[in-house]
Amino acid sequence: MTHSFSRRRALTGGASVAGLSMLSACGTTMPGNLRDLDADIRNLPIIRARTDRIDRITVCLRPFRAVGPRLEVEQVGHKAVVHNYGHGGSGWSLSWGAGQMAVERAVTFSKQHIGVIGCGAIGLTTAILAQQAGAQVTIYAESLPPFVRSARASGSWTPSSRIAQTSAMTPEFEARWEKMARFTFSCYQNLQGLPGNPIEWDNFYGLTSRTPQPEHKDPIGFAKLDNRIQDIEPQGNRIAIDDPRLPYSSVHKKPNLIFNVASYSDYLLKQFLERGGRIKIMTLRHPSELTALPEPVFINCTGYGARALWQDESVIPVRGQIAWLIPQPEALCSLSYENVYVVSRRDGIVVQWMGDDMSFGFGSTNETPDIAEAHRGVSILNSLYTKMGYNV
Repeated sequence: MTHSFSRRRALTGGASVAGLSMLSACGTTMPGNLRDLDADIRNLPIIRARTDRIDRITVCLRPFRAVGPRLEVEQVGHKAVVHNYGHGGSGWSLSWGAGQMAVERAVTFSKQHIGVIGCGAIGLTTAILAQQAGAQVTIYAESLPPFVRSARASGSWTPSSRIAQTSAMTPEFEARWEKMARFTFSCYQNLQGLPGNPIEWDNFYGLTSRTPQPEHKDPIGFAKLDNRIQDIEPQGNRIAIDDPRLPYSSVHKKPNLIFNVASYSDYLLKQFLERGGRIKIMTLRHPSELTALPEPVFINCTGYGARALWQDESVIPVRGQIAWLIPQPEALCSLSYENVYVVSRRDGIVVQWMGDDMSFGFGSTNETPDIAEAHRGVSILNSLYTKMGYNV
């Protein structure tokens, strides 16, 4: 649905640019003087986007595979290993569905004892699902949250983000992806309202800049599968803005599911331990080391680490850097503007500059924070509010 509003219909014709940015939608009414709340953008949150409010910079290497996540069984000596890695930028978003598929394979070897390798987004959810299937579960991991790569995620529901390459798609994979996405989404519906708000909805504002932007083409050909699950995802509204004093010409407003990763990881860890789960800190350097462990079957949830551990060169790193601003509980939202993506979460404000092209750090193994890149993203966000008349 597309809506339009004009400053001629604003409540106060003499409002400042800042006031218009917050109130210019007030005059947008539906027939019968009913206001469409989905199209009302009066409450665009104000994020204090300044470089001196950056409290940390993190870098994550997403585990991309052109053919999608690896979900198959391998024999290592007398042990069975069920692989569950390579989810690109969709680890949190597909975690429950992928974990369920992996557990279904694992219990055919043992319903009593299962080992899980890795304690990130995929490892934790898979371990809990194995417990729900009746198994005693031990997690073997080098690090625990927050010292895992998936703890550095942006925290948005993005089930097809860097999930595969279009040229490698098959009908079988697309159907499997849809099953994973739908199951995971149903799990998240049951996790809302918990203490600490590990899972919640915010509003996403996709702002189209009035300043012409370079046209970006995806050189990698990342697969886009979201159209398969449009029936479960709120699509929102696109609102045209005809006030030239505002820095954006339209706004795509829609609900957005987010993960407060700090509280969510804590919740998952507690759930696992309260169900009798055990954790052993160790570094695996070769798959053959699994033969010395007691479990007859393991689920390999090592993410990008699988490239080295399993010598799997199909796992390609996709670098992603986040500049974290100090949290603002009064300004929870998600937005995009001039190639900058923002998620204002309770555990920090994610600011991610998407780069000058659409490669998204494809093939880069560099995990060193880039201060200039962080400042660029925050400065672009700051310019949005400056043009709106705010000194943030």
